[in-house]
Amino acid sequence: MNDSALLDEPLAAQRPRADRPARRPWTHLDALEAESVHVLREVAAQCQRVALLFSGGKDSAVVLRLAEKAFFPQRVPFTLLHVDTEHNFPEVIEFRDRIVRERGLDLVVRSVGDSIRTGRVRLRRPDEPRNPHQSVTLLDAIREFEFDACIGGARRDEEKARAKERVFSFRDEFGQWDPKSQRPELWSLYNGRVNPGENVRVFPLSNWTELDVWQYIRREGIELPSIYFAHERDVVRKGSALVPVTEVTPAVPGAKVERLTVRFRTVGDITCTAPIESDARTLDDIVRETESTRVSERGATRLDDQANEAAMELRKREGYF
Repeated sequence: MNDSALLDEPLAAQRPRADRPARRPWTHLDALEAESVHVLREVAAQCQRVALLFSGGKDSAVVLRLAEKAFFPQRVPFTLLHVDTEHNFPEVIEFRDRIVRERGLDLVVRSVGDSIRTGRVRLRRPDEPRNPHQSVTLLDAIREFEFDACIGGARRDEEKARAKERVFSFRDEFGQWDPKSQRPELWSLYNGRVNPGENVRVFPLSNWTELDVWQYIRREGIELPSIYFAHERDVVRKGSALVPVTEVTPAVPGAKVERLTVRFRTVGDITCTAPIESDARTLDDIVRETESTRVSERGATRLDDQANEAAMELRKREGYF
């Protein structure tokens, strides 16, 4: 065989045959997936005790799928951790428990309710949202299990304080975040070194948008809680937001209760998570709806973020994820 034939042989071997399906084109979702898988492998390589925050929401479901891909065929090497306010939607908790059970994952649940009952958290009034108080429970869980890294599904397009984060976000011995003391991440090189008591929060979805997440969920066929899809629900209008009528958030006397077709763009504590009016009952419907929206999911549906322009940043400085 002459030299030219030797050069041509590898190319010829790679030419698609009639009986071989064409390879799927590389897309932006493949690039995002590869970056996230790299981040997950980096935290596994650099850190000893890692928690993956798993609430059963769409972002944490995507991070779990990415972790499964990153370490396949081995089990996900992280402990799943959920900081439960005890005011979560039952559909989400049922979904969380079923996924953990079916996939044989290790889940640790720590409750804001327990923090309240032990005096670690004190509410100003009984109906106060518990979401901001998750910081205390989270920091207690980090100390209890000596986690040196916690992985979450936060994205930079959610809220402006999120956009200040590094992928590996350093937290001091008090669990506090200071944007001025973060480490450089040139050329996607991450520094997960911490002293005892310190930790890093790791965000594999930093460069994803809400639309990317929904497109990836559609491509991968990721299962989600039913409340992400359009359904009928009793709500009360509060300004521009819709407050769901539940045992935790009953309608006050005189309030007008409406039965509307709604869905949730994000899920969390019932007291501060609002649905939107929507007829999107399939993933294709949700992708089309998300393509046309101009308001972030937190800006549109998280009542606690609307209380103060700097609400998220203040909570993050106190240890919030």
